[in-house]
Amino acid sequence: MELIRLIKQYAMTDGSHTTEITSLHFTRTSYLEGPVYAVQGPALCIIVQGAKKIMVAESNYYYDPFHYLVVSLDLPYIGQIIQADPEYPLLCMSLHFEPALIFDIIQNIGLSICEGDSHQAMFVGEINLPLLDACCRLVRLLETPQDIPALAALIIKEIFYRILQAEQGHFLKQIGISDSYTRKIAEITCIIKQEFTKTIRIEHLARAANMSVASLHRHFRQVTAMSPLQYQKQLRLQEARRLLLTSKVSAADAGFQVGYESPSQFSREYARMFGRPPKSDMKQLRESLNLISN
Repeated sequence: MELIRLIKQYAMTDGSHTTEITSLHFTRTSYLEGPVYAVQGPALCIIVQGAKKIMVAESNYYYDPFHYLVVSLDLPYIGQIIQADPEYPLLCMSLHFEPALIFDIIQNIGLSICEGDSHQAMFVGEINLPLLDACCRLVRLLETPQDIPALAALIIKEIFYRILQAEQGHFLKQIGISDSYTRKIAEITCIIKQEFTKTIRIEHLARAANMSVASLHRHFRQVTAMSPLQYQKQLRLQEARRLLLTSKVSAADAGFQVGYESPSQFSREYARMFGRPPKSDMKQLRESLNLISN
């Protein structure tokens, strides 16, 4: 496949690779990996080689060279690479976007808008030839950097137009509509991300979204598959794990920094999410990272 050849040119080593097209990133991984805990922002993710499993709350999503993944707002997830090896590493292109891009396509091309309920922020769709062709043309622009300013935005628009026209495109349309429930929940997730160390006041979030408390809970769960408190908890625990791995802080200090007042509660919830209490999790994680680097 041409897209495999093209991506290999710009992702010659394992890891994440930026490109001269600001919103376009490549990832290469030559080993099975996971579970990895992270937050994915709005993006289209296309695997051209290998396969990956994504878990959000109780929902599982699989994507591979025949299926793409779309995320329309910041979403905590657990990722697992289920098909990759040194000979055939996982190769993925990610194209990040803003809601304004989706709104622009809807307005300028005249796509119909179905008013309705909130929709899930993550979905998987089938890759077709027009979408694949547009992705190839976008990546091929990296070979002629002088063409990027004139053509990249047009091709990116075409790519998301193809997604919007697909069977599940209505899921993505909602993020481009300013007063849709999905867009309102996206704005609430931004507030929680900015203030995740503070105590959440659901009434405050409901007022910010111009929704009742009950409506906020229902739509937040429909879009993110979790409650606002569960969303905050995942952000807190992921940040605490990062602090423990990258800086010399104790488990108690990490818990305090992300907003926990009780070390025992922090340790208990940490173990529930990551499978081990902080100290033994760090030991296991560092051993695994040493094995990979060696």
